[in-house]
Amino acid sequence: RPPPSLPAAVVGAGLGGSAVAYFLQQHFGPQVQLDVYEPAGVGGRLATVTVNKQQYESRGASIHALSLHMQDFVKVLGLKHRREVAGKSAIFSGEHFVLEETDWYLLNLFRLWWHYGISFLRLQMWVEEVMEKFMRIYKYQAHGYAFSSLEELLRSLGGDAFINMTQRSVAESLLEVGVTQRFVDDVIAAVLRSSYGQSVLVPAFAGAMSLAGAQGSTWAVEGGNKLVCSGLLKLTKANVIPARVLGVSLHSSEGRALYQVHYEGSEGQGSAFYDMVVVTTPLHPSRSNFTFENFDPPIADFPGAFQPSVTSVVHGYLNSSYFGFPDPKLFPFASILTTDTPDLFFHAMDNICPVNISTAFRRKQPQEAAVWRVLSQQPLDKQQLKTLFRSYYSVQVTEWQTYPRYDAAKSLPPIVLHENLFYLSGVEWLASSMEMIAVAAKNVALLAYNRWHQDLEKIDQKDLMHKVKTEL
Repeated sequence: RPPPSLPAAVVGAGLGGSAVAYFLQQHFGPQVQLDVYEPAGVGGRLATVTVNKQQYESRGASIHALSLHMQDFVKVLGLKHRREVAGKSAIFSGEHFVLEETDWYLLNLFRLWWHYGISFLRLQMWVEEVMEKFMRIYKYQAHGYAFSSLEELLRSLGGDAFINMTQRSVAESLLEVGVTQRFVDDVIAAVLRSSYGQSVLVPAFAGAMSLAGAQGSTWAVEGGNKLVCSGLLKLTKANVIPARVLGVSLHSSEGRALYQVHYEGSEGQGSAFYDMVVVTTPLHPSRSNFTFENFDPPIADFPGAFQPSVTSVVHGYLNSSYFGFPDPKLFPFASILTTDTPDLFFHAMDNICPVNISTAFRRKQPQEAAVWRVLSQQPLDKQQLKTLFRSYYSVQVTEWQTYPRYDAAKSLPPIVLHENLFYLSGVEWLASSMEMIAVAAKNVALLAYNRWHQDLEKIDQKDLMHKVKTEL
């Protein structure tokens, strides 16, 4: 006779929700019956905006070549990599460019070397060492191992050194391995401003992940990264319910935990019962007024705050003279990063390509009207838009609370909130990227599976490197 069904709820249909639904089904098989609650639309932060009938990514644009889960999703779903359109970048200090990229790779290396000496090499070695350890997660997950807390996950990858990296800043860690203050101020600050909208005081682990994304090759999904989310949910045949979850209350039946999910949709309020619940939206007073009822001990509040960030997609003519190029024809950059200068009102801006790139597509010349994405902490006022653009046709503004404010002293949020109640988004307090969320989704699915089947050998194992080697 077929195994009894396992009703499970996933809260949120961004990348975390769609990936965890996919992995749960992979592990539990047909017995798991998935309801995915999403009030706003599948894809979450992987959203697009439309300019002149073309769609553009408004956030979460590039995926690192080493993102194995994301690579897998694209393969499984039959999606394609979007063609890369080359463009140069530069770092702007508010007065001049402190670093400019050229067409010629060797000359770029020479410039970095000339400006910053061995710092550049030391940075690369530091990032590579972190990534090499982080990549162990794929081996552990392939063998079915899971972790019940972010601390356990970190410790199994990089020991106490990784735990330590969540408690000190990236600046401190890099200065310690011999990277100069000037390199930190010019280059590291610019990368962190463009990825997290924050300073070199973010924790070293989050910093390393962001810097890894800035080096090496990146890619994106043809048609938009959000296609991964809708694709995974279709593949899983999950039942997507357009409603906002208000909270979860605990009931018990026959010695087992039973969770009642309370929600509100266009039809009003309702509720449903589940054996398992995974929350993939941020549980944070500033982000959601989510309630947990009848839990003993009660589920604690989540500390920390989120960084406001604003994306402005502007269709217009760049004011190249602000950047020291009176003749717009000569402006060579497609992306501009910025240093941490008090007067600078934006973090980064880039000349973006649509999510569907035809073979005939070419990037607009600097003197033509183009679509630029500007990242800032506050919405840009008219004067600031005038500073960056000679004139513009349209401005579309999206305000997000995207990233945790990375204060190093905070403890990491839990993964397990109750027997079969899990929290996925806490991983963003380690580092926030599409691949980090996919790794966390796989971990939660394995954790749920191993706990459901009482396979405790597969949870929080010590000395995994050794175990995995002997299993091979």
